[in-house]
Amino acid sequence: MLTKVCRVFGVSIVMLLVLFNFAYAKERKVRVTMDFNLQAPSDAKEVKLWVPYPVSDRWQTVSDIMVKGNFSNQYVTTDPIYGDHILYAEWKDGQKERRLIYEFTVLRKEAVTKEFNKKEPATVKTEFSEYLKPHSLMPLEGKVKELATKITKGKKTNLEKARAIHDWIVDNMHRDPNVKGCGFGDVEKLLVTMGGKCGDIHSVFVALARASGVPARDIWGIRIPKGKEGDMTKAQHCWAEFYNPGYGWVLVDPADVRKAILEQKLTLEQAKPLREYFFGAVDDSRIGFGRARDLVLNPPQSGKPLIYFMYPHAEADGKVLNEDLFGFNIGYKISFKEL
Repeated sequence: MLTKVCRVFGVSIVMLLVLFNFAYAKERKVRVTMDFNLQAPSDAKEVKLWVPYPVSDRWQTVSDIMVKGNFSNQYVTTDPIYGDHILYAEWKDGQKERRLIYEFTVLRKEAVTKEFNKKEPATVKTEFSEYLKPHSLMPLEGKVKELATKITKGKKTNLEKARAIHDWIVDNMHRDPNVKGCGFGDVEKLLVTMGGKCGDIHSVFVALARASGVPARDIWGIRIPKGKEGDMTKAQHCWAEFYNPGYGWVLVDPADVRKAILEQKLTLEQAKPLREYFFGAVDDSRIGFGRARDLVLNPPQSGKPLIYFMYPHAEADGKVLNEDLFGFNIGYKISFKEL
């Protein structure tokens, strides 16, 4: 019977099982450990570290937080614009070893936001001004505006426009496994290459939505891998939301649709169930960090604002230690254990 259903709908048995898992998944509870042994110059007088600090919200409950190490000082702060939480630590007086261990337990729920409001009331644009503006790598004029207008032609509501953009991305973009980390989200370049990782694909979604007058924003976080325990140092993941007046924020993740198409060698037809699922829902195997773009940390970092804050950031005597946005060179490991 299962095989017959798969033939009718053009999906593999593996895919069908995945879809059933999405449909009935409720929650995951894990213990996450971030272990830092910062690789700073031995003669550095002052070393600073900023770490994404997830907090409880509608879809996740964070508890049993523990921070220990040989730091001179540490505290939790927030950025002044978006309110994203940041764990900050510093080592002074030329300490040779800089250790920090940050642990927390998170109960993450599958998030479903599919009770769309098709008849949308008018909204006050100023209320969502932060989620309608451009950013350093996210222009909303020129080619971006032209494409957004083309994709959403004839669409009247935020829901219709967001759905058209979501479908256009699934149909036209692709996941590029050669992109480092989650990508830099340079929208104009991405509209040429049409390929990237989650930070790229969702930057395009947010840019096209905002250029169409639809409030949209990213959610930066990390994915909980499969299994009972293991490494998640490079498991960062992001998704997005758009505002549906009369209902609220609606979750989308077209990047995960394209990821499945690549890794499971699916056709667009076979990926239809995932396309539907990820327009209005995300699974329970992810932890949200925050929403900030072009972020000035608190206390402020040296140099330019961060494109986004999904990865730790470190400095020694005012010099950035991260070799790029992702900072895999600074000396840290993230692991998880299912509870």
